[in-house]
Amino acid sequence: MYKRYFTTGLLLPFLFCFHAQAQREPDQIFHPNIKTVQLNPYGDQTAYPIIKLNSNDLLQLDFDDMDGDVKNYYYNIELRNADWSAVQMGYFDYAKGYTNQRISNYRRSAQTLTRYTHYYLTFPNRDITPIKAGNYIIKVFLDGDTSRLVFTRRFLVVGAGIAVSAQVQQPFGQQFFRTHQKIQFTVNAGRLNVSYPQQQIKVVILQNNRWDNCIENIKPTVVRNNILEYNTEKDGILPAMREWRWLDLTSFRLLSDRIQRQENTNTAYNLFVTPDRSRNSDRYIYYKDYNGIYAALTNENVNPYWNADYATVHFSYYPPGNRPYPKDLYLIGQITNYGKDEGAKMSWNPRENVYETTLQLKQGYYDYAYGLRDDKSNLPKFVTDETEGNIWEAENQYTLLVYYRELGGRYDQLMNVTLMNSMTNRPGQF
Repeated sequence: MYKRYFTTGLLLPFLFCFHAQAQREPDQIFHPNIKTVQLNPYGDQTAYPIIKLNSNDLLQLDFDDMDGDVKNYYYNIELRNADWSAVQMGYFDYAKGYTNQRISNYRRSAQTLTRYTHYYLTFPNRDITPIKAGNYIIKVFLDGDTSRLVFTRRFLVVGAGIAVSAQVQQPFGQQFFRTHQKIQFTVNAGRLNVSYPQQQIKVVILQNNRWDNCIENIKPTVVRNNILEYNTEKDGILPAMREWRWLDLTSFRLLSDRIQRQENTNTAYNLFVTPDRSRNSDRYIYYKDYNGIYAALTNENVNPYWNADYATVHFSYYPPGNRPYPKDLYLIGQITNYGKDEGAKMSWNPRENVYETTLQLKQGYYDYAYGLRDDKSNLPKFVTDETEGNIWEAENQYTLLVYYRELGGRYDQLMNVTLMNSMTNRPGQF
């Protein structure tokens, strides 16, 4: 029914993520020469960067510098609250080791047309280690100067103390019955001191590790001692979308059928993806996908991190009736850092009646989708109802995060991470 990953945490109100205050977005790239940033558990590109507190779990950070030279990149970590706002704590209250450390592992690209330098790091390590459970960001900057920020990525450190029982259900309401999926769950705070559960316990639900459409700020419907039940017809409901579109770039010589044509030169690869169209009225077909992520893979027996090449990849999308949408169209997924990277916004070509964009992509396997920007949100948030459609049967991975704040506490502790899949225990499914 569910997979309990780690234990510790508590809940608070739920609603589509609208992160409080004017806080800098945790996942950003500030230098255009930085490409293909990945942060995952060591050895698993398909998993979200989550580690257990006081364990031997490791995270792996990879990124490319397209300048192709060698720079002095440094990193540190920063603890954040459940809403990703800054905590009022000193660095050594939540980390041990150095305040910043140089990334010493790098390799120049080899056997490629595109020149770049690949940097990689595994942590926690003896230099920098988090000592509190909670939300973190890793900051990478130049020459030991924290004001010269290059990029940031978020990761999670989970403790123990809270138990969660959860499952994915089909909503009962007629409005959502065929198009959405509902998360029903119960939180057991055990021996934690929870005098004010609606203030001390916070819950966040992620669909396929996306923060742009996450749910937060749900209130428990029933509170019995330290057991909180969350089960209403309006809360914990997300559009199901459908399986993500895919693009196989594991080889630039043996091209997949998703590539319509190529215009390569002696110095660069130029690939044109088969034009896309809206899928919201298409028949639903299940196939295995990566739920929106990118994986560094090649089928040419080379190292995918520093032997893989880059290509200029051209995307096009024909809207229904060949008329532009009233809202901006974006290419979303890890391929564009979920709409935040340059090139994510599609440009309308009035001569051809088509949306277009161009991305510089490394060899690998990509999932992606198209979404319309929600103008009501101050942060990047995208709706896929018109471009992809929503099918209740779609396969989705859900992550339930439970936070707890002590009375008088200065930050939100991440006490439980529970993973669920919409296919688990579904009648007639595997």
